[in-house]
Amino acid sequence: MKKAQSDTLGFVPQKDIVYNKLLPYAHRLDDESNDILSKIKGNLCRAVQLREIWPGVLFWTRKLSTYMRLYGRKFSKEDHVLFIKLLYELVTIPKLEISMMQGLARLLINLLKKKELLSREDLELRWRPLYELHDRILFSKTEHLGLNWFPNSVESVLKTLVKSCRPYFSDSATQEMLDEWRPLLCPFDVTMQRAISYFELFLPTTLPPELHHKGFKLWFDELITLWLSVQNLPSWEMHLVNLFARLANDNIGYIDWDPYIPKIFTRILRSLNLPVGTSQMMVPRYVTNAYDISHVVLWVSSLLGGPSKQAQAQLSGLFNSITSFFHPSNHGRWLMKLMKLLQRLPASVVRRLHRERYRKPTWLTPIPDSHKLTEEDITDFVESMMQPVLLAMFSKTGSLDAAQALQNLALMRPELVIPPVLEKTYPALETLTEPHQLTATLSCMIGVARSLVSGGQRFPEGPTHMLPLLMRALPGVDPNDFSKCMITFQFIATFVTLVPLVDCSSALHERTDLTEVEREMCSASAEFEDFVLLFMDRCFALIDSSTLEQTREETETEKMTHLESLVELGLSSTFSTILTQCSLDIFKVALEKVFNFATTNIFETRVAGRMVADMCRAASKCHPAESLKLFVPHCCNAINQIAVNEEVLNEEELDKEFLWNLQLLSEVTRVDGDKVLPYRSNLVQILQLTLHLKCKQGYTLACNLLHHILRSSALIYPTEYCSVPGGFHQPTSDYLPIKEWGRPGDLWNLDIRWHVPSVVETSFAFYLLDLILQPELQRLQRFAQGEQDMSRDDVLQSLTIIQHCLLGAGNYILEHSEDDTKSLFSIIKIISDLLHFKGSHKHEFDSRWKSFNLVKKSMENRLHGRKQHIRALLIDRVMLQHELRKLTVEGCQYRSIHQELMRDLLRLSTSTYSQVRSRAQNVLYTALATYNFCCRDLIPHVLEFLNPDNSSVTQQQFKGALYCLLGNHSGVCLANLHDWDCIALTWPAIVRSGLSSAMSLEKPSIVRLFDDLADKIHRQYETIGVDFSIPGECCAVAKQLMITGNPVPKEPVPSEEEVAEGLNRQELKNSESVEPWKFEHIAIGFLSLLLRDDHELPPPAVTFFVKSLNHDSLYVRKVAISAVAGIMKQIKRPHKKVPELSGVVAAGDRLDNQWLQYNSSSLPRTQQDWDSCVFVEKTHWGYYCWPRKLMMYAPLEEQPKQNLTREEMTEREQIIFDHFSDPVFINQFIEFLSLEDRKGKDKFSPRRFCLFKGLFRNFSDVFLPLLRPHMERLVADSHESKQRCVAEIISGLIRGCKHWSYSKVESLWEVLCPLLRTALSNITIETYADWGTCIATACESRDPRKLHWLFEMLMESPVNGEGGSFVDACRLYVLQGGLAQQEWRVPELLHRLLQYLEPKLTQVYKNVRERIGSVLTYIFMIDVNLPYTQPTTSPRISDFTERILLQLKPLTEGDEEIQNHVVEENEVGEQDERTQAIKLLKTVLKWLIASAGRSFSTAVPEQLRLLPLLFKIAPVENDDSYDELKRDAKTCLSLMSQGLLYTEQIPMVLRALQEIAGSSSWHARYTVLTYLQIMVFYNLFTFMSDQKAVNDVRALVIRLLEDEQLEVREMAATTLSGFLQCNFLSMEAPMQAHFEAMCKTSLPKKRKRELGSIVDTIPSADLVRRHAGVLGLSACILSSPYDVPTWMPQLLMDLSAHLNDTQPIEMTVKKTLSNFRRTHHDNWQQHKQQFTDDQLLVLTDLLVSPCYYA
Repeated sequence: MKKAQSDTLGFVPQKDIVYNKLLPYAHRLDDESNDILSKIKGNLCRAVQLREIWPGVLFWTRKLSTYMRLYGRKFSKEDHVLFIKLLYELVTIPKLEISMMQGLARLLINLLKKKELLSREDLELRWRPLYELHDRILFSKTEHLGLNWFPNSVESVLKTLVKSCRPYFSDSATQEMLDEWRPLLCPFDVTMQRAISYFELFLPTTLPPELHHKGFKLWFDELITLWLSVQNLPSWEMHLVNLFARLANDNIGYIDWDPYIPKIFTRILRSLNLPVGTSQMMVPRYVTNAYDISHVVLWVSSLLGGPSKQAQAQLSGLFNSITSFFHPSNHGRWLMKLMKLLQRLPASVVRRLHRERYRKPTWLTPIPDSHKLTEEDITDFVESMMQPVLLAMFSKTGSLDAAQALQNLALMRPELVIPPVLEKTYPALETLTEPHQLTATLSCMIGVARSLVSGGQRFPEGPTHMLPLLMRALPGVDPNDFSKCMITFQFIATFVTLVPLVDCSSALHERTDLTEVEREMCSASAEFEDFVLLFMDRCFALIDSSTLEQTREETETEKMTHLESLVELGLSSTFSTILTQCSLDIFKVALEKVFNFATTNIFETRVAGRMVADMCRAASKCHPAESLKLFVPHCCNAINQIAVNEEVLNEEELDKEFLWNLQLLSEVTRVDGDKVLPYRSNLVQILQLTLHLKCKQGYTLACNLLHHILRSSALIYPTEYCSVPGGFHQPTSDYLPIKEWGRPGDLWNLDIRWHVPSVVETSFAFYLLDLILQPELQRLQRFAQGEQDMSRDDVLQSLTIIQHCLLGAGNYILEHSEDDTKSLFSIIKIISDLLHFKGSHKHEFDSRWKSFNLVKKSMENRLHGRKQHIRALLIDRVMLQHELRKLTVEGCQYRSIHQELMRDLLRLSTSTYSQVRSRAQNVLYTALATYNFCCRDLIPHVLEFLNPDNSSVTQQQFKGALYCLLGNHSGVCLANLHDWDCIALTWPAIVRSGLSSAMSLEKPSIVRLFDDLADKIHRQYETIGVDFSIPGECCAVAKQLMITGNPVPKEPVPSEEEVAEGLNRQELKNSESVEPWKFEHIAIGFLSLLLRDDHELPPPAVTFFVKSLNHDSLYVRKVAISAVAGIMKQIKRPHKKVPELSGVVAAGDRLDNQWLQYNSSSLPRTQQDWDSCVFVEKTHWGYYCWPRKLMMYAPLEEQPKQNLTREEMTEREQIIFDHFSDPVFINQFIEFLSLEDRKGKDKFSPRRFCLFKGLFRNFSDVFLPLLRPHMERLVADSHESKQRCVAEIISGLIRGCKHWSYSKVESLWEVLCPLLRTALSNITIETYADWGTCIATACESRDPRKLHWLFEMLMESPVNGEGGSFVDACRLYVLQGGLAQQEWRVPELLHRLLQYLEPKLTQVYKNVRERIGSVLTYIFMIDVNLPYTQPTTSPRISDFTERILLQLKPLTEGDEEIQNHVVEENEVGEQDERTQAIKLLKTVLKWLIASAGRSFSTAVPEQLRLLPLLFKIAPVENDDSYDELKRDAKTCLSLMSQGLLYTEQIPMVLRALQEIAGSSSWHARYTVLTYLQIMVFYNLFTFMSDQKAVNDVRALVIRLLEDEQLEVREMAATTLSGFLQCNFLSMEAPMQAHFEAMCKTSLPKKRKRELGSIVDTIPSADLVRRHAGVLGLSACILSSPYDVPTWMPQLLMDLSAHLNDTQPIEMTVKKTLSNFRRTHHDNWQQHKQQFTDDQLLVLTDLLVSPCYYA
């Protein structure tokens, strides 16, 4: 096959679409595709060499992607490589317009999609151009200034592009990437996120094993230790996880993950954010930065297998610990994640198995045998997942996820998966009361259908369940329950598609070679006939109950409701599936039954009639000859008999019987064309009779009949969809249908029966058209010329006939008159068909494609792959391929007839009636999308309506034209084409249309339209390319593509002159495209969209924007501010940079980066120091390692000159200079800026900051004298808008003075320091955030030594009590903003600040305490323990904790209750140490709470030393009336318990907890238990991998079970039951025996007391022991709430013996029993089986509440 094909093609195709070979005209395709391919090659390469990127390259790349849709990758390997190289060069052209880049990128992704076709030897791509492209777009420096506008989808397109190119990066790429991005790894900086996401996206992981030392081995250890050393989930952690998941999946068996597995699973479990314990605080970033489930699943499925089997053990542990969360009674935000995990994990494992066992080997590294999944691995995996999946079947989120999981699990182990599902299904089919249970189990059965029916060696008894299931499902066809009805139809259809319904019972006597199961199947198959007939009975009942008379009142609509149409669809498709799969005998019985039902009753044609007609159509489609013999004569006779009477034909309301027979006839004829031919005379006679009925319903049905006859004789389609080629009509003696159960279709021998129109049929179709269409067209023509009069109804009727002729066959055209809307609708429909109809509609095709994919998904076999679908599906796919060809191949040539049609459409789109307008507009949009470049033809006509000089325009036309420009939500927006010529026409027209006479702003709809239009242009506008150049490399590749390989392009290689001319044209085009600037007065919004970073704005526009800064309208001012900021960026003079070379790897504070740090003894305080000091502005340089080339600014004398005189400036600079030097202008400008916009909503505006920064950067300090008085005035005014304005100016000033000379900077700070002091003393609650932003913005990316004036001023004395506590807190806030931006470069300042704050930690005021807590977090943020990092020189937590513990001594030593007895006033005189300590503790708590969500790592050893104190304070009850101290202590414990622990920290924590458990306060002992619950669950696998820790925890809990305090005992029981439930502790016999022994502790006899003696209140030790035993048993019982393990009945018996013990034992027993009853009540029928009869008797006594009347 391949050989023959390569001969006809002249090359070996890479991979073409197999379905094309099955089309009836397959032999013609090779020549056709060769012809297209050579055209594409020739023209594409010519276009590139002639440098014509638009429209040439664009048009031909589109053609290439269409070619791939139709033929797949049908080109030779050489061509494939060259196409990729050419597109790669095109995509990475630096100045390419974004939308073009996206289009080309999508095509390139498509070319690279099938990795296996090209190996690394065939293709190598450079990574750097992609990185530059990525950087330029996603981290654009100019987008926020409005100089570039990018579409939203660009990010995902770029990511996919990099993914597709990744396998082909060169061997050395990894090292180059590490050198490029390592210097960005500064964990305190935003660049960290950027670097890690680049690593995730770019690092290649598919290198062959011999190159691993150049691949992941260079970075694996470094990054995995980094991942393990962060504890608080920073935002970049998920990128690392995604990278590891990909690495693991690409290199199974080459990396030893074992040491990391417990840590991996602990982190996965934490990432699910499951609720644990009673009162739990969540750290918000745990939720937002949680891992992406799809990557987690990939990682887990790649870890399975291998020699150690450790991953499977942990995975079973994971599912055991979270199983109970899947129970339907639990619900929460976390549920979606769990369901996703459940659904995707089996799919991922199936994908891996497919890759190991069934996939053709490719150049990608195969998995070594030692790490392939063994049979045992698969069984373990399936078993570990079954319990959660079975629980999830009935989940609140629906059963779909579980059904998909089951489908994949059943592919691997049907014998483990299907039986439990069947066990749930049979009872569900029996019950009537729980419909949800039925729909859930049926949808899961549909998932496993294929595995069930095909049996196989693993599950041979599977097929025997099929008939019982089908028979029991029949009652589900129930007219009263819609969802049940639909799922039943789906269920029956699924099973019947897989199984031929043939009665094989005769084979029992004829054949002797059958197995036991086969014999059983044969005898069962005798019931098929009953099944079909019963099913029909149910359907008839359904139809009877849904006739119109029954379901509607008189007045309601006559159309089908949505639900009814769904039922109709379900019914007809299920029935036709059943008939397709029947043997001929069963079919005949069924046909008889349907025929009788249809002909003995008369149905109304809207609802019931449609359903019956559908059933009849299904019959006639399966066996046309037999069916037509019955139906056609019957219907024709009935119609003719009624029509004998002449008046009938003119009645408005026709006879029901007449309509019903007509409907039946029109549906039955939808069959194979050649089967209709024998009846053609009857049919033509009926058509002539009925097409001109008066009754609309009548002639519509007649038109349907015509439509169907034409379709069936003129189109190409398959005629049968049976699951076995050739049907089931052989005798059973030599062919057994039961062998065919569940067999996939064989793609290579599909043997499709096609219907290809014969000569007779075509002539019949033309005869019909001549007979029927010609006279109608003539009638209309005469009517249009006014010769003949027709009523509206006649017009509509004629149009309907014509429309249906068109739908059936071909192409005619017409003209018409206005005002009759119904006819107009019909006309629009006709035009639409003429423009777009190629035998099927685009939207119908799309929906069929969708439903094909759905069915394929529900029945596919992902394990074996290789297109093993059911035969009917494969045939359907071939048919879709045929339709796709019809839709795309024929005709997108834009001819003059199309032009006329478009004009007509435009006329209709601006008609008087709104409905007509909207329908016509929709057709117009589709047409515009279909025909390339016709937009340019149409725009002038649309704009004609907006022209103010055109007085004849009506309001409706005006609106219509606006809508045409607006476009629909998905299609083209005419006002926004990527074409300068069009924009130059449209935008000015839109703006001028405001003067038009039809434009009345009174009409709200028109106003809204304008808003929408402006909004859409703003939203959709993307920067349009101006620079259309193509670099030389592209041309070289293009030239090569033209000369290599078959098919050889016919176009000649362009000569030198042509290429030179192309270059000239390109130059010309680039210079031309700046012309749209001529319209200076275009509205400001559009104008601002035209700012770009590669062409400066012309001077008139600059003037316009600068003047608009003082416009009266707020909107205009806002746009102007961004625009002027953008202009400043455009005219910025570049500063020269010089590289410095260096290179070491060791992160943190080192000698070689010490000079970057702030050191007050060597600050640049003179001109000379300033010049000699090397400033590094960006914060991250030098922390992790130095870049190969660090770019530094050259010395001052080489930089552009500052303080230019006016003569030296460019024209644009002069304009700005003149305006800003004008005091009047400045006054007005500042006045406007200090107005408030929306009260209370305004924030510091980055745009205004950019404007000021630009001013001071471009013009240095020229404007300072003018602005200074304003700043002084504003700073003294405490209004928020005035303060905000001055904050924006100051931050702009500080950032803008980056390149000023020392003298200027010094004088600037002399002005600024007093201003800032005033500002900070005037700070208010409204403005403190703005000042914080101001200082933070000013310090961002600046060398701290440049700003030493600012820092020294802020450090003066922040907390001095002046202006009250609020001002203190604000001063700290502002200082914190500045220091946080500086990160690791100011250790000295941090030490000074800490020294200053330490004595002040005993603050009384809450707001200052909170602020100090937050500042401390930032001070210690730099103290991290990351790998390869030197110990920091910034302050360290451990030293600080030491000092604090000393001061807290008075609290830790005493034993009495710590009360918050601090008087809030500052008393005179020193307070005692204890009170001071309490105040200190409050601040420390604030610090601990603040750092939980922010720092990278938790200082566990230090926190442990504070634990005893916190346990002592934290309250037990949930009560909000507690004071701040206790509430904070509780929050703190909750956050600390969720922390991530390392193996080496666990013993320390447990020691601390054991110590506290021995404390005298029962509150502390109680809290130990709650702390333990959360801590263990959140570090589950880390604990479980350390046996000693598990034993310690168990001992601790059991010790507390015997606590003297009742509450502690009960809490210990709850904790124990939780640990048992999540399988942290296992249910062991010794433990149960221990509890049983404790239960038997005998209690001392009650002594007879004299009356009035004091009752003995302290419980005796014996009672406590006995209670502890009972609690232990109760914990065991409550630990399995959803099932009954084998040990449970005995424990319940033991427990019941204590029902009459003294309190508190009796209470415990009662609670336990009532809980047991509550949780096991739902499935009691199954649970009962675990008990013996005697036990059941006892239980029933206990569980039934005692009678109160006895």
